This record gives sequence, C-alpha cells and structure tokens, in this order.
Amino acid sequence: MYGYIVDVVNLLLRWLHVIAAIAWIGESIYFVMLDNSLRKPKAAEDHEKGVSGEMWAVHGGGFYHNQKYTTAPAKLPNDLHWSFWKAYTTWLTGFALFVVLYMASPEFYLVNANSPWAWAAELSGWQANLLALAFLLGGWVVYNELCKRISPNMERDGLLSLAVAVMMVIVAYLSTQLFTGRAAFLLTGAVMATAMSANVFFWIIPGQRRMVKAMKAGEAPNPLDGKRGKQRSVHNTYFTLPVVLLMISNHYSFLYSHELAWVVMALLIFAGAVIRQFFVLMHAGHNKPGYLVAGAALIVLAFWVGAPSASGPASAEAGSPGREQVSAIIEQHCVQCHARDPAHAGFSAPPAGHVFESWDEIKQQREIIQQVVGNHYMPLGNITNMTAEERDIIAAWEE
Repeated sequence: MYGYIVDVVNLLLRWLHVIAAIAWIGESIYFVMLDNSLRKPKAAEDHEKGVSGEMWAVHGGGFYHNQKYTTAPAKLPNDLHWSFWKAYTTWLTGFALFVVLYMASPEFYLVNANSPWAWAAELSGWQANLLALAFLLGGWVVYNELCKRISPNMERDGLLSLAVAVMMVIVAYLSTQLFTGRAAFLLTGAVMATAMSANVFFWIIPGQRRMVKAMKAGEAPNPLDGKRGKQRSVHNTYFTLPVVLLMISNHYSFLYSHELAWVVMALLIFAGAVIRQFFVLMHAGHNKPGYLVAGAALIVLAFWVGAPSASGPASAEAGSPGREQVSAIIEQHCVQCHARDPAHAGFSAPPAGHVFESWDEIKQQREIIQQVVGNHYMPLGNITNMTAEERDIIAAWEE
C-alpha cells in the first residue's frame, strides 16, 4: 500500500508540476518575444504618453494591441496583472517531487557508490539528503553573488554570462561526482530552476512592487529596479531549454550513465542556451540561423562524447552465457522490483512495466536488460550489490 500511495502522490505532483511549468515557461517565452517584437509607436499621442514600443497581434479570432511604457503610465489600473504564482508553483511542486522520489530513498537514488571520492560513496541517507539541499542552496548563492558582483548595474552582462556558463560546467562536474547519474542531471537542472524561481521571488517581483509603490506615491520609479528585473528575466529565458531537457533526462539512462556524463550535460546546457538565442534574436527581427547550426553541432558533439564503447565486455570472449546463469543473476538482483507484485516497499507495480519473472519475459526484454545493467544504471543505487563480473555476463548474453 505504501508504494501505491507514493505512486499516486508522484503522479498528482508531477501533473501539477508539468502544468505549472508549461504555464510559467510559456509566459516567460511570450514576454521575451513581446519585448523583442515591439516597434516604435506611430501615433503622436502614444509618444506623449511615454509609450516606448507597441505590437499588434491576432490570435483566437481577435486583435490585440500591446504597448510598453518607458517607465510607467500616468495612472496605474487597479487590476494590474502580476506574474509570479506560476513560477512559485513550479518550484514548490518540483521540490516536493524531489522529496518524495529521491530524498525519501536517498540510499537508492542519491548516494553515488561509484564516486571517485570515497567520502561521497560512503554517505548515509540523511547525509546525502543534506548534501543535496546544500547543493541547491549553494548554487543559488553563487549565481546570485556573481550577478551582484560582476554586473550590479547591468553594465557587464556579457562577462556575467561567461561566468554563469563556467559555473554551470562546475555544477555539472560536481553533481556527477557527488550523486548518482540520474540525480546529478536532475539536481543540476534544479540548481538552474531554483535560480529562476529565486530571481522572480527576490529580484523581479520586489523590484516591480517598489516601482508600483513609487508611482502610487507620485514619485519616479528607480530605473535600476527595471533593469535588474530585465537582467534576471533574460537569464531565466536562457535557462528554460536546458532545464526542461535536464528534467526529462531521467527517462534516458544513456545520458547520465557515461563516465563523461558531466561533459554531455554541459554541452546540452550550452546547446539549449544557444538555440534559445536564435529565437530571441528572431523575435527582435534578426534571423541568425548560425545559432541553430551551432546548437545542433553541440547536441551532436554531446551524443558523440556519450556514445557507448564499441568494444564488448571481456567475458564475451568466453562465449555467450547460458539461460541458467542469466536467470540466476536476474532473479537475485532484479526480480524484487521487476515483478507483478514487487517485494520492494518502494514500488506498487514493476518499474516501467518491465517484469522478469519468467524466462520468456526475460528474453523479450533482453536488450533493455543489457542496456541498463551494462551501463551500471540498474540495479538502482546498486542496492543488491551486483558485481562487475555479473554485469559483464548480462552484457555478453546473446541468446
């Protein structure tokens, strides 16, 4: 029953998380497009009112006229729309999912038993949980300090972008050394997502509130509030594509099982940012397909780096292992989870629907078993202590 309840909570949280993320990212992308698509107003009265740009659009059978003011209109409406709950909901549901799926079973999902650092490989569950939380918090603190120290007045944003890129390479490397590959990709994406939500909470919304308060008091808003909000919003839009990719990476073990997974991750992060740059420029009226080509090249390079070795396991030289040998290994290390009624308390149903209780079922899913066992992804956290020799036997199985 416990596994069933976890699955239900997982499903409902993930559903809400995805919906909130779609709404938030969609709105973010829309406003970046809107900001870059604005044109100087043609009407003289708009200039007099302080309108700096406008855009006409048609959608859903209606016409829309968007206008942006240099600072603010003469009078603010009472029903001013604010954009922040989507961001907060996305982060809160994402963190809740992380708690339910990873922090509830840290020995299973977080502890990297193959870490090159002995202290990381020997972490207890609660220590791994604390390290994961520190990783998220530390990522935000470092990113925020970079923004404050390198470009406090938005005069060196180019240098800041380079510093953030270097930071993400370091984050990718550290995460893959400290945590299991699956958790490493997720936590790196969570570092970026945390920065995005914190940007909204600590900078964008407070700055907008100060601007509104000043206007209502008949004072001129501080232009730095607008500039800082724009800076963090721009960072958020470049984070979007990499974050989405990292959040769905847990479905593709080939991404995070390679020994150079951190390089693969970094290249895909850069690819997402470069591709996003193409669309940002396109909305501003500049068609630069070179960015798409560069993004595609980075993706190809990432998958080339992460490609499996062409050489087979050493045990393959002795011939393909037989049915009894393979069945015994799978019975010992896999069936406690991959059964119609899993013995493992964390599952109410076999993971991904794969059942290995009979030889026919094992044979039908041979390639799946070889893939996930061969790349050391399964068993999760190697909780059953599968040896390298046993992995080689499964990888060499050709029947």
